[in-house]
Amino acid sequence: MANDSATRIVEALLPWIASAPAGAQLPSNRALVLAHGAGPVTVQKALRQLTSLGLVETRPGVGTFVRGARATRPADHSWQTAALGALPARMTVSSTQRTSAPDAIGLHSGYPAKDLLPEHLVRPALVRAVRSEHALVRAEAAGLLPLREWFAAQVAAGTPADVPAPSAHDVLVIPGSQSGLSSIFRALVGHGRPLVIESPTYWGAILAAEQAGVRLVPVPSGPDGPDVDELARALTSTGARVFYAQPTFANPAGTSWSPEVGRAVLETVRAHGAFLVEDDWAHDLAIDADPRPLVGLDDDGHVIYLRSLTKSVSPALRVAAVVARGPARDRILADRAAESMYVSGVLQAAALDVVTQPRWSAHLRALRPQLRARRDLLVDSVRMHAPQVDVERVPVGGLNLWCRLPGGTDVELLVRECSARGLVVAPGTEWFPAEPSGPFIRLNFAGEDPTRFPDAGRILGAALVASG
Repeated sequence: MANDSATRIVEALLPWIASAPAGAQLPSNRALVLAHGAGPVTVQKALRQLTSLGLVETRPGVGTFVRGARATRPADHSWQTAALGALPARMTVSSTQRTSAPDAIGLHSGYPAKDLLPEHLVRPALVRAVRSEHALVRAEAAGLLPLREWFAAQVAAGTPADVPAPSAHDVLVIPGSQSGLSSIFRALVGHGRPLVIESPTYWGAILAAEQAGVRLVPVPSGPDGPDVDELARALTSTGARVFYAQPTFANPAGTSWSPEVGRAVLETVRAHGAFLVEDDWAHDLAIDADPRPLVGLDDDGHVIYLRSLTKSVSPALRVAAVVARGPARDRILADRAAESMYVSGVLQAAALDVVTQPRWSAHLRALRPQLRARRDLLVDSVRMHAPQVDVERVPVGGLNLWCRLPGGTDVELLVRECSARGLVVAPGTEWFPAEPSGPFIRLNFAGEDPTRFPDAGRILGAALVASG
């Protein structure tokens, strides 16, 4: 009732405020109480409403005044053109990071929906971490020892008995794998030096390499992995000493290397005295096959291994790890320390809390059938309602479908046409370090509300016809 009375006072004052000059003083609170027959609390609520609307301002001890309109002159930022110079390559936000309209079907994101995350583990873990000593102390540059031990044990679990497993000393905790890629490229490749990279591949790796001033050397990747002969030629002809790849559930294509290709790649990088940067981004997002990281076969430090918890635990817990041995480890640590000094101990403690809970394994087991159902529903929806689209491979893990469009499709036009109809998709051009090998889009099957996937298929089919 008091709120209704306050609203009536606001409505009564609005005409007077509209006609009064800026700086005019409103009647005193006592006068408003008498004029409207309302209590002091109701008058205060009315004045707060007017203040929140930006119509009046209160000066304590003086009174309430009509607020003057702010100047609408646009700011002049033209001076920055000369200060910043030409725009570097790819200084743009990825389409996967766009915010979509609330009612749109968003298949562009690179993250799973909230209902696929272990919320029942994350929230209590954060509370416990905030109450711990980690809320007030600086973490080690390499990361909390118990968390490094956990990452090392995860690698050791997939390491044969005759291969030395990495120790906690070999693990560096980083704030998300994206920052790890930046440090690896700066520390192990260097400005102006070549980096061999799969094509297509993760757009963030392309961006991190270009930001580090690294020269990209793409090699084609097929259904079972990269062309090993092309990899050998690229390493030989360029003198490159680093090869970046995602052997398991690759983003975007969903490829998982065959064991034969994995062993051949390891032999090739060893023969060239090079590193394999193994980005195991979707380790916890397996569906029909278990991940078997190649780092488990590495006995002499040729594999630099990244594993992130961001997509499986929570996007709010940007915690990942780099496993590197020998001088390479020290160079990466030095770069990380210069870049961000250390990762928040609170985030590290919370992440460790989650992954060491008995219910973490149960969550991962329950996640598989959920991802499988969403993947299969989106595949069926695309094939039924947009048969022109070729889902080249049904991935056995990860979050994405990689879809080839009919030859000659204008990908950017199609993306805009889909957006106008309420469907947000990611253009495949972002995942190629050179010219795209064809027209593609990437669709995230782990997004919100899978019941709308059939509608997404229908929109995609109609947009293809409209943009054709």
